[in-house]
Amino acid sequence: MAITLTPAAANRIRSYQADSPGTLGLRFGVRKSGCTGFAYVIDMASEAGPDDHVFESAGVKVFVDADSLPQVDGTEIDFASQGLNQQFVFRNPNVEDACGCGESFSTRA
Repeated sequence: MAITLTPAAANRIRSYQADSPGTLGLRFGVRKSGCTGFAYVIDMASEAGPDDHVFESAGVKVFVDADSLPQVDGTEIDFASQGLNQQFVFRNPNVEDACGCGESFSTRA
């Protein structure tokens, strides 16, 4: 499988890259958090790690560490704007359960 970006997400990441010269793309993964298990982590990637899997979608590279990949493989990342609120939205086919506040999730992996 892979990590994919919608055109809106790719455009937003490109704007972050324009503001941060030298970045390679998006770093996407998870960390242990909350009552359900994991929370998403996103940042701009300044270098590739030795265990990174690199996906390219809509002309943007997405770096995922090997430990995070089982929880996020197949995820589509979107970027949504509603009024003053803007955020990345994750459509992850691996999610089995999420906490009520949306802070954390668990997967089948």
